[in-house]
Order: sequence, then structure tokens, then C-alpha cells
Amino acid sequence: MSDQIVRPTSRLLVLDEDDRLLLMKTVAPDSTRAARWITPGGGVDPGETHVEAAIRELREETGQVVTDVGEVVRVDDFEVTWDDADHTHGHAEFYVVRLPHFEVSDDGWTDEERTDILESRWFGLDDLTTTDEPVEPEDLADLVRLILSDASAS
Repeated sequence: MSDQIVRPTSRLLVLDEDDRLLLMKTVAPDSTRAARWITPGGGVDPGETHVEAAIRELREETGQVVTDVGEVVRVDDFEVTWDDADHTHGHAEFYVVRLPHFEVSDDGWTDEERTDILESRWFGLDDLTTTDEPVEPEDLADLVRLILSDASAS
């Protein structure tokens, strides 16, 4: 049995004033190079907290600067099945950030992001539930629906 290598990540559910969710179409770390839509975010660097990583990743991947991402709204622990990944398991913590609609800036992208990020797009809940393209996590529409219903109840 091989050792587990866990990659901690921070993911951001970025919602605009019209309740659209920002997603990025990226290439999976797999020899198939399959594309899927994911939320902005990425790995937690050594010595960094999940919150610090979320704030940094938002700035790097979108150009948006915030000082607070609130509380964790979801935690996912999962096995990684991609054949070209450098880890066997993932630990993702999700945060919600509400921002006015913006265009993504790639000024802070790493060389790897310039290769792996194919495009970005804002998805309404209807778009998210009807797309036939892969979305990760698979139940992302349910999570967004829950967040929007919690927000309207407050």
C-alpha cells in the first residue's frame, strides 16, 4: 500500500450581484488532459492558512483583492484518481466571496495556470444545473443553491 499524499486547497465560490458563480475551465492533471469547470482557488503553501491561501489565490487567479473570505462553508476530503497528479488525496475548504461583476485578470497567473486555465465564465444557477460539461465538485449546483437560499433567509 502506498503512502497518502494529501494536497490541501482553498476554493472560492465567487458570486456577483446577480448571483452568478465564477468558474474556470481547467485541464485536469491527467494524461487525458480532460477539461472541467472548477471554482478559483488552489494549494495552500507551507506556513499558510486556508484563509490566507484563499485570499492569495483569489488575487492571483482573478486580480480581485479582498482582506476577508469569511468562514468555511464546506470541506471536501477526496481521493485523487488523475494519473499525472503529484498527490493521492485532496482536502478542500470552500469560502464564499461576493463581489461586483468583473472580468478576470490573468496578470497574476503562474506559468502553470497559463497552461492549465482554458477560460473563465460566470454561471447562473440555471447554467450550472444544465451544462453538459464536467463541473467539480459534481454537486456544486446544490451547494450554490444552498448558499443562495441561506443568503435570502438572512
